[in-house]
Amino acid sequence: MNNTQIHRLVILGSGESGVGAALLGKQKGYEVFVSDGGKIKEIYKKELTNNGIAFEEAGHTEDLILNANEVMKSPGIPEKNEMVKKIRAKGIQIISEIELAYRFKGDSKIIAITGSNGKSTTTSLIYHICVTAGLSAALVGNIGYSFAKQIAEDPKDWYIAELSSFQLDDIITFRPDVSILLNITEDHLDRYEYKFENYINSKFRIIENQTMDDYFIYCADDPVIEEKLTTLILPTNPLPFSMKQEVKKGGYIKGDQMMLRIQEERVSMSIYDFALKGKHNNYNTMAAGIAAATIGIRKEKIREAVKNFHSLEHRMEFVAMIRGVEFINDSKATNVNSTWYALESMNKPTVLILGGTDKGNEYGLLAELVKDKVKAIVCMGLDNKKIVEAFKNIAPLIVETDSAKKAVTTAFKLSAKGDVVLLSPSCASFDLFKNYEDRGIQFKEAVKEL
Repeated sequence: MNNTQIHRLVILGSGESGVGAALLGKQKGYEVFVSDGGKIKEIYKKELTNNGIAFEEAGHTEDLILNANEVMKSPGIPEKNEMVKKIRAKGIQIISEIELAYRFKGDSKIIAITGSNGKSTTTSLIYHICVTAGLSAALVGNIGYSFAKQIAEDPKDWYIAELSSFQLDDIITFRPDVSILLNITEDHLDRYEYKFENYINSKFRIIENQTMDDYFIYCADDPVIEEKLTTLILPTNPLPFSMKQEVKKGGYIKGDQMMLRIQEERVSMSIYDFALKGKHNNYNTMAAGIAAATIGIRKEKIREAVKNFHSLEHRMEFVAMIRGVEFINDSKATNVNSTWYALESMNKPTVLILGGTDKGNEYGLLAELVKDKVKAIVCMGLDNKKIVEAFKNIAPLIVETDSAKKAVTTAFKLSAKGDVVLLSPSCASFDLFKNYEDRGIQFKEAVKEL
């Protein structure tokens, strides 16, 4: 920080995290300026205006940005952005919103969750356990509510934070009391120079500031995590979870029993009592259970919360049963691995709706499951060439559509009583929709109109 009296904080990007950071910065006495290369949503403009925060949209004024003491960059803006390059060249410190929030968290504690898949489910389940146990907690980060805004407007004792690799890229001192790494599969490689190693390192930043007062919960069955751990001396207390081996400390599943061992606390529970079904959710539930036990939540409360948790909207969400055909909305599956998990849990013949903006997807990963479980693929995107190419010799039938409505009516025609229509696109949604939520909502509307 410069020695000038007023700390000038410039915020690039005006989404949820940008506006949240602006409000917190203003509250803490910073001089704040928000700059967005695109349009700022009306709701956010209003918030900035009401709080007397200066902003610009549809372009960046260099002089107003390069005089900052510090720049907070929205997670969606890549390093190769021209403005970011200029800020770096000038030696101005760039931070993420979670770094700013961390600075002002006071005595509150943080459970931070990252991974390529299952983050939102695990984060929501931990939050649900905390609330069931009567803790003062908030759900923040990548899951929708800005961490900085939560601290500015409604501080809590516990923050349950879902973090993407992009949010972790610009931390400096951020240190969670409990960190969770669920899994690492190839995703977002366009942001990491197409080097998997860079993405792995980004995920592991979640532990870089941890100490022996903290805990690191991770999946011991994930080969990428295990390999990386052989190269590290951990600064924190490891608590692995596994479905393949018994662990001395952490959690494991043997037969149909989940066992958690943390300090003196022992928790056991039948996996048939989990509200969340499917192998991938057994991992998510173990991670959440370990986190809860680590912070001293009683086992009765953990059991109760795990039994009555409802899954998230747009993540394996049951929509309707129409003439014996079940419709499931898994719009949040924006990469191939998420779709793999969804298909893996299907036990009925499936009509799969795939497609959207491709992020360098390797569809080969789905080949075996498509062969075993899928009776037809309905493409829902503007460019379906890669999907058609990948599955033309595997799927019995492939049909191309260019809207949620057409995809749903086509899938319904192709299905019979006892089948499932699964929207699990494997892709980003930006070709036809605003975001994955919009895609899920349009899918559900179309199902209701059948």
